[in-house]
Amino acid sequence: MSGAGELISGEGHETLRGAYSYVSRTFFPSSSSIPEELLFTAPQYNLWIELLYEPTQEKVLQYAKDVLANGMPPGVIMIDDNWHEPYGTWKFHSGRFPEPKRMVQELHAMGFKVMLWVCPFVTPDSLTYRQLDQTGILLKDRDGKTAIRKWWNGYSAVLDCTNPLAVQWMHEQLDALQKEYGIDGFKLDTGDSEFYESDDLSYIPATTRNGHCEAWAKVGLKYPLNEYRACWKLAGQPLVQRLKDKNHEWEGNGLDALIPDGLAQGLLGYAYSCPDMIGGGEYMSFTSVQLDSELVVRYAQCSALFPMMQFSAAPWRIMNNEHLGYCVDAARLHAQIGPEILELAMQSSKTGEPIL
Repeated sequence: MSGAGELISGEGHETLRGAYSYVSRTFFPSSSSIPEELLFTAPQYNLWIELLYEPTQEKVLQYAKDVLANGMPPGVIMIDDNWHEPYGTWKFHSGRFPEPKRMVQELHAMGFKVMLWVCPFVTPDSLTYRQLDQTGILLKDRDGKTAIRKWWNGYSAVLDCTNPLAVQWMHEQLDALQKEYGIDGFKLDTGDSEFYESDDLSYIPATTRNGHCEAWAKVGLKYPLNEYRACWKLAGQPLVQRLKDKNHEWEGNGLDALIPDGLAQGLLGYAYSCPDMIGGGEYMSFTSVQLDSELVVRYAQCSALFPMMQFSAAPWRIMNNEHLGYCVDAARLHAQIGPEILELAMQSSKTGEPIL
């Protein structure tokens, strides 16, 4: 659709592949670059399900050691929500991470690259908020007041990423984490269009909800090691797209959704696709239902043949040795065919075609 809302249509490309190739070349040509190679060639390990809102330096290192002790290959390890001070204060929480630089060095020595979770929100009752509220880089509501938005972790102010100064500020925070601690990349979460209003007063006037989602996604283009879950109009760019949280279930929004959703994602131009966390990333599923070991195994086996695969709930904790062995086999299979997957990713960066 054009900016005015006019529907653009056409025909004559004979096949779905032909139609896709035309649309890709015309509207979202590939950038000729890919995200960090390790995302394709080794399993990923996200600590969300295992640690939830209580990550610590000790727990992170133990998870990494357990990966290796159970015969799984090292890869990218993602430290998720709440490693930090209040939202927007992107510094390691001193109580939970007393020596973050040493932790990152140990993870690197074990063969892992390290990602940190971040978002565009700022806790209102924090020093960071008081400082940023004077700069004009926080989003304003229709009345000209700093917008405070409800999201899954409470109520927060929001960076106005249509403002170059807001993007510059965010990049400064992330660059400092890389320089000071050796962090390799970032999971840039949230940014969903539902957290914005169509009449918000932004730096670029009349920015749509989807436009704000797009602006946040562009922040990650600076970092080859990245992950998103919400995106808009950035098909063909070297951004990793993880499928939205899946449930721990066979049918509905669980295992059955991985392949259809992954195929749809590719046809939208987002080739660098990661299925959700193995067993499901909707964490309430792990607190309210009986875990099904075979379901976790099938999640792992399916994910192994995606461009990327991501563990979270520790298979060595939640299942017996037999089922754990199947998960280890799936992880090793992905690493084994990693060079082929990487070759397909590089091909996709030139042709724009989906990997999956």
